[in-house]
Amino acid sequence: MTGGRVTRRAVSSTDVARLAGVSQSAVSRTFSAAGGVSAPTRARVLEAAAALGYRPNRIPAIMQSGRSHMVGVVVGGLDNPFYAAVLDHFAVALRALGLQVLLVRVDDALALDGALEQLAGYRVDAAVTALAVGSRAAAEALSALRVPTVCFNSRLTGPWISTVRSNNRAAGRQAAALLAARGVRAAGWLAGPRESAAARERGRGFAEGVAARGLAPPVAIAGDDSHAGGYDAMRRLLRARQPPEGLFCGNDLMACGAIDALRDAGLSVPGDVLVIGYDNIPQAGWRAYDLTSFDQQVERMAGAALEMLTAALADPSNAAMGRTRAVAARLVERGSTGAAAGDAGSDDAGGDDAGGGDAGATGDDAGADRAGKARRAQEVGDRPA
Repeated sequence: MTGGRVTRRAVSSTDVARLAGVSQSAVSRTFSAAGGVSAPTRARVLEAAAALGYRPNRIPAIMQSGRSHMVGVVVGGLDNPFYAAVLDHFAVALRALGLQVLLVRVDDALALDGALEQLAGYRVDAAVTALAVGSRAAAEALSALRVPTVCFNSRLTGPWISTVRSNNRAAGRQAAALLAARGVRAAGWLAGPRESAAARERGRGFAEGVAARGLAPPVAIAGDDSHAGGYDAMRRLLRARQPPEGLFCGNDLMACGAIDALRDAGLSVPGDVLVIGYDNIPQAGWRAYDLTSFDQQVERMAGAALEMLTAALADPSNAAMGRTRAVAARLVERGSTGAAAGDAGSDDAGGDDAGGGDAGATGDDAGADRAGKARRAQEVGDRPA
């Protein structure tokens, strides 16, 4: 009794063994992955455990085997629906594999670097994340932990660090092809943070695709991957010059912000400006945006990451070799690039070493119509914002 209160002793495996009429080792084997007890014994142990409210203590098994069966899931930027969707896929799949999830949150919406101390402090068997490795120093520190880690769209890999990436560069080229096919002659690129390797690759591919069609380099606009960032970036552009005829955005949140800014300025999408996003978040399909977007195919990326993770856990020699898997982004065309309402088409972007899917040659009629709309947009763009 402490302070007038009776403290209850935690139920132990010995208590369960006594009630079930079996040995303590039989109780331990019943709750271990290896098993090794007969069906009648298992039934008696589980019945006794339920009667006593017993829950096995995992700590001794962790100390003995060196395996916690816990996977650190590093999350950040959860205001972006893409990352929330990835987290949900990871959590469901890991539990189905019999692994426990240790959620590690970082403030950075791009890199997992801030999770290093927490990953080192807990005995996780592996780590998985939709974030990238942000610096060479972080990659070296992560490798030194000797914890198999799989991340998304990371430029940096190394021993114990693998990545699953979207074919960002090829998708950028495909975006340029689609806009050119719709008659766009003046293109714009709404970029994400400079620290994002994925955004840089998307912009690089887009610039290559635009140049391949003999068009002027795209106007680059700096954003920050948020809706507000996309809105503000487009407002700044409209104060300085006419808008591009076609805009490729580093992600869907910025694309939605840019569309709102264009509409607030009296411009229409796709009437005056065609817009393409990236990620295919749920908002892209909302009627308010009807946004053409590249779907990173979260299910396939998460599935590839978990395959690499389970292979590393099964054979440590696999973990020590950093690997890279690519998943083709799927173009989902909607109304923001002129597709008829309810007629969303899709096409996989080619690999990064390929030229990317070509949406067709530039049509003369579409080009003339787009040029006329650009002249009207110039008048709106010159208005004070």
